[in-house]
Amino acid sequence: MTATVARVLSKLDWMREQRIWPNGMRYLWTDAFGVVLLVSLYHKLGQSKFLDEAQRLVADVERVLGRRRGLRIGEAADRDGQYFHYLAMWVFALSRLGRIVPEYRTKAIRLVKDIHPAFLIPGRGVRWKMLEDLSGAYPGFGPGSLDPFHGYIVYRLLDEDTLADEIRQMKTIVERSYENLVITQDLGLGMMLWMTCFFPEEQWARVQRERSLAILDRMWIDPPGYFCREPGAHSVKFAFTNFGVSVGLQAAEAWPERVARLNSYFETYRSGDEYDTDAITHVMACVSSFAGEFIPQRIGG
Repeated sequence: MTATVARVLSKLDWMREQRIWPNGMRYLWTDAFGVVLLVSLYHKLGQSKFLDEAQRLVADVERVLGRRRGLRIGEAADRDGQYFHYLAMWVFALSRLGRIVPEYRTKAIRLVKDIHPAFLIPGRGVRWKMLEDLSGAYPGFGPGSLDPFHGYIVYRLLDEDTLADEIRQMKTIVERSYENLVITQDLGLGMMLWMTCFFPEEQWARVQRERSLAILDRMWIDPPGYFCREPGAHSVKFAFTNFGVSVGLQAAEAWPERVARLNSYFETYRSGDEYDTDAITHVMACVSSFAGEFIPQRIGG
């Protein structure tokens, strides 16, 4: 066992003791990252307890957040509605688990078939947030810039044949939007960079990879070693969004020294607010340290 994996296991034990995760409140984004983390640990250590825990977590998420179509954003009262990018990350998590236990691949395909028609604006975009029953767009929210890319990637990784129509629809939007899309927020840049690494030969991926790295380079604050929230906001930083950037950089095999620096910096950093104890901070910290199944070169599609 490497020292990195040992630290991740220690943090997981601490989270359980503090009832932060996975025995805390459900939140779909965090739980998606957590399922992938548990699958990664299973592959690394060969211990069935991690596979068992991943399956228990999926069951709990479905019990608490599951709706007739899709999954609610989170368990807390103010986390109503459905986000496409959360659902897409959950589909990715189920696809990783489904490589071991096929029923989860079936669940993921069924989820895509349920949610895709509701979120899609044919030929134009993907709705960022929907009402909880998917009966309409959530008031005040329009299309999400990254959502077509996210859907395109996770659908292809899941099943290119069964989801051929959905993939084609997402690809149409990707090809129409990628040239003019400029992302300036840290987590969005990290996630886009991550997505470009699955099919790196495609033109949209080449353009967005180069653009994402260029903008992130302007956001690197050294010392002490973190990415600010957006260009010009040098003092604004969040641990969990930096961890998302870290995943993107590791997938792109870029700036390993910066990944190490930010992990070291946020190991002792305290924001003084709810993020110090929120599960999203600590689960994504584990993934930043041990990216495992998030890295395209390691998962083989």
